[in-house]
Amino acid sequence: MSSPTPLLDYFKRGEVARDVRMEAALGTLAPRAHEQLQILVLLLEDPDAEIRATAEETLNQIPEEALKAFLARADVPLGLREFFGDRGIFPDEMPDISAMIEADEPLLEAGPQDEFGDEDQDRESATQKLAKMGFSERLKAAIKGSREMRALLIRDPNKMISAAVLSSPKLSEPEIAGFAKMANLSDEVLRVIASNRAWTKNYNIVLGLTRNPKTPLALALNFLNRLSSRDLSQVSVDRNVAEPLRIAARKKVAANQSGKD
Repeated sequence: MSSPTPLLDYFKRGEVARDVRMEAALGTLAPRAHEQLQILVLLLEDPDAEIRATAEETLNQIPEEALKAFLARADVPLGLREFFGDRGIFPDEMPDISAMIEADEPLLEAGPQDEFGDEDQDRESATQKLAKMGFSERLKAAIKGSREMRALLIRDPNKMISAAVLSSPKLSEPEIAGFAKMANLSDEVLRVIASNRAWTKNYNIVLGLTRNPKTPLALALNFLNRLSSRDLSQVSVDRNVAEPLRIAARKKVAANQSGKD
């Protein structure tokens, strides 16, 4: 899968508590489809027998038509296709476009759909709700909660929580563009955003990352080529960014001007 999988990576590293693994096995932790499916497959080998059995049961609940349509996507890992091929489930050769599952939608979402309230709740309400939550509830809120909850949880000191925000199927590009500008985020969060090819097709996200002093320098330098002349000029005199980035921007501005002469 070409897109980063920040939440899946925690499961792969074995850094997830049992209660959270169980939530994922039950389908109540419902990140984007490609992460959800890979997490469920991973949990089939969990050291806990109950989690293994629960993940198997949840996988069996996913409609076969939805699986076949999803597996037909060009960006599905070969290992995932082989896993389901061994189970007799193969990608649709000619998938019905109307039946295709979007990569951002979970294949199965168990449990209440509105447990965290309205998507447009205000920040005060979101802050009050989050203050009463334990870790596993905050993790679910990061994936299934409101926009205001995501805006708060992306700055959570626990990196798994911020990773879960980036795995939320509800996350929109304008939100990501807002995150890209935030200098109080961890460089790890910014690195995940910068590594997502789909997100960095958005100019506002690229601009936000380039001008964010917390973005790893190598990534910001790569994005300079994407900037308009006006934005490049602003970066060249921006005291908030690293000096090597300003110098590189100045060189590009000078090269552009000499090219016009």
